[in-house]
Formats: sequence, structure tokens, C-alpha cells
Amino acid sequence: MADLTIDLNADLGEGFGRWRLTDDDALLSVVTSANVACGFHAGDPSTMRRVCELAAERGVRVGAQVSYRDLAGFGRRAMDVPPRELTDEIAYQIGALRVFARAAGADVAYVKPHGALYNRCVRDPAQAAAVVEGVLLAADGVPLPVLGLPGSRLHEAAGAAGLPVVSEGFADRAYTAAGTLVPRGEPGAVIDDPGTVVKRSLGLARDGSVTSIDGEPVQVAVRSLCVHGDTPGAADLARRVRAELAAAGVRVEPFA
Repeated sequence: MADLTIDLNADLGEGFGRWRLTDDDALLSVVTSANVACGFHAGDPSTMRRVCELAAERGVRVGAQVSYRDLAGFGRRAMDVPPRELTDEIAYQIGALRVFARAAGADVAYVKPHGALYNRCVRDPAQAAAVVEGVLLAADGVPLPVLGLPGSRLHEAAGAAGLPVVSEGFADRAYTAAGTLVPRGEPGAVIDDPGTVVKRSLGLARDGSVTSIDGEPVQVAVRSLCVHGDTPGAADLARRVRAELAAAGVRVEPFA
């Protein structure tokens, strides 16, 4: 049996002021990579600093979760942002998080788009290129890996620019037969049953395969699995997923 490794990532720091959505402390005891909200869809300076400090203490990699500027819509509303403006906003978010990551003794280790921007960059080469330009602008001499859906326009643009690409899978999201995510507004897009999520996690990690919403197997080779931090019981589910992966002989470790 081949030596199998997988990264577990979660979206963290998704609060604002006194409002908190994600159980950052609990999840940072389970995941190996933290996608930290950078203030555009969620997050604020104090939250960013706190999550970076906790992540650094526990050896969890810090990633910049960049988004459209959409606090009211949690970054999940479709937006048309001019490419140069989007590039600047991506660089701005990475730079802001880097301040707190470095203050905690770590650094920004990778970049992942959030929500509507993530989905747009699967198919839109212009928006994908703008995101990559933003990553390059903020790179500070270090080629930051880009975490995203395999086969996406984002990965095409990042690879062409010389940035490492890391393929991501979602055990709690439904896939189409083409290997893309079913939009959240459609029936069955989000998978709530913990047993099913665990089973799909094992399939993605061991076999690079997941069952589509049509019931057909889809090949999705991934290096990182996302556990959504805003899902009820996310920390307990993440612990179960990690335990089952270990039991199946899959090592859980960061990709960056």
C-alpha cells in the first residue's frame, strides 16, 4: 500500500467583533492548516491575531482565506470586481494577515479563495488571473501555494505563474459529474450526515474518488480535505474524520 498523506484544513476566524461563528480553539487542535478570514467576508484584526497565535502554538499552518469585499453576504454573493481592483484587494488581505502571522512567529504559508470568489475562479480565467496577480504582488519573494479545486482556472493561472498548486476536496459538499461543486442553493449541495462525511473523506484520501450527486463515481485527486468550520459540530466531526483517516493508515500532515 502506498504511503498516503492528507492535509486537513478548516475556515477559521470567521467572526467579527463580538460575534463568533467558528470554534477556532477546538478546530486548531485537529486540523493541520487554518484558512484564516482576512476581514473581507469575516474576521477583524483582533480575531486574525488570536487565530494566528493559536495556530503558531499548535504547529498549524496559517493560510490567507481571501474573499470579495462582502461582509454582509459572508462572501457568498456573486460580484463583478474589476481585475486590477481584485488584484489589489487580494494583496491587501494577504499582507494584513502576514503582519499577525509573523508577530506570532509564523508566516502566511498559502492562499485560498473563499465562497463566491472560490467558485468564480473555477471557471473564470480573468478573475482567476487577478487573484494570482494579487498573490504574486504580496508574495514577498516566496512563491505561495494556492489551494483550490483541481482542474480550476485558478490552478491553471497559478501554475502558469510558477506558483505551487494544491488540490482540495470537500467531503461535506456534493459534486457534479464534472468534478465541480454543486452550488449551495441547489438541493443536496451540502451533506449533513456525519457518517457520510467520514466515508467520503476516506474515499477522497485513499482512492481519490467521490460519488457525484448523480450517484456516479468521480475521480478527484486531492492533497487537502476541507472541514467547514461553520458547520454545526464541526470540531467533533473533524476529530472523527482524523481518527478514521489514521485508522485507515492515512497520515494527516500539512502540505506547506
